[in-house]
Amino acid sequence: MSENDDQFARARVSIPGGVNSPVRAFGSVGGTPRFLVSANGAYVTDVEGRNYVDLVSSWGPAILGHAHPDAVKAVQDAAARGLSFGASTPAETELAELVRARVTNAAGDAPIEKLRLVSTGTEATMTAIRLARGFTGRELLIKFAGHYHGHSDGLLAEAGSGLATLSMPGSAGVTAATAAQTIVVPYNDLEALRAVFAERGDNIAAIIFEAAAANMGVVVPQPGFNAAISKLAHEYGALTIIDEVLTGFRVGPAGWWGLESETTPWIPDLVTFGKVVGGGMPLAALGGRADVMDYLAPLGPVYQAGTLSGNPVAVAAGLATLRAADDAVYAKLHAVADTISAAVSTALTAEGVAHVVQRAGTLFSFVFSSTAPQNYDEVRAQDAFRYPPFFHAMLDAGVSLPPSVYEAWFVSAAFDDDAIARVVAALPAAARAAAAATP
Repeated sequence: MSENDDQFARARVSIPGGVNSPVRAFGSVGGTPRFLVSANGAYVTDVEGRNYVDLVSSWGPAILGHAHPDAVKAVQDAAARGLSFGASTPAETELAELVRARVTNAAGDAPIEKLRLVSTGTEATMTAIRLARGFTGRELLIKFAGHYHGHSDGLLAEAGSGLATLSMPGSAGVTAATAAQTIVVPYNDLEALRAVFAERGDNIAAIIFEAAAANMGVVVPQPGFNAAISKLAHEYGALTIIDEVLTGFRVGPAGWWGLESETTPWIPDLVTFGKVVGGGMPLAALGGRADVMDYLAPLGPVYQAGTLSGNPVAVAAGLATLRAADDAVYAKLHAVADTISAAVSTALTAEGVAHVVQRAGTLFSFVFSSTAPQNYDEVRAQDAFRYPPFFHAMLDAGVSLPPSVYEAWFVSAAFDDDAIARVVAALPAAARAAAAATP
């Protein structure tokens, strides 16, 4: 038994499944999860002292690399002043102002007029939906199959990511009445969306969608699709909620909306953020039109509260991360993503493994299929059995990948030539393992 095995056995005694978030259990790839004790730059280290090139990046927040000096100092300074006050701080306003300033495009469009800080992405999307229902006076919500918006009750139907990994169609504990308030539509299918609005548009409060899907692997919207969603929703008096918990400040300096709106201008009503906005600390946000946001308490009738919302230590991490994430950082992220995704593709091609590289800005993933998927059903039709041996071959060589084929890969600005070379050196054996896999 290794130390990782021992730690996993110990954890399972006191923690359900031995983990505090399901994908960490290695359920879809098998084997023992690594228990990490430290991280620095492009690397993480486990309890056995082994280090790995990290292509998980804490699922997105470590855009600068782990333990970036600016972020660490900001957190240390904030912690020295007090971990939590349960009161407002000037830094909360600074972070809100910074987000508002970043989320703009060349035309001067700026969808974030007001911002509310919360603690998790799930809380951000849950609040956005409640707000949309309160503002419109309607009950129904539309989401896309394969899009994940956190684990609140109404959002777990065909939610991709962990649910796909665990082969679960939904979740126990969600009542039929709650599930009935969410309508699930195939992704990238505008005609199906039109049909739903035509039938039930008078009672649809909002449509929520990932800016670019990244929880069933990366699947980008077809050109103009997001703008068409917005136009259709507004024709029926519904709001648009664009979920940038993963893509916000990760795929580009203004998120996916910032990239997309340069060529296809459109304005969402509400936007949710997480991951990068908190710099790796528990912090998320929702923002949008002032008239909608002012429906939140204490100004309006829609209640939302959180004792740790705007926690000063988390806010400090978010401020330091966003201030350091300049154009040079995004250029580096793109360059590293280009190099690694191309190297993986070359290795798989050399072994005759059918695959497609899926890319959204600096985010990427791989589908074991000969055609690029456009929706959740097409993603699930891939040869997913090839991923576990590929994953373990990379792990054995000291490269940590997301432990599910349905997750995106994340690079950081801390990747240097040595880290990239280590990834590239591990690929031939991993590609051979994928080629030899059987269902």
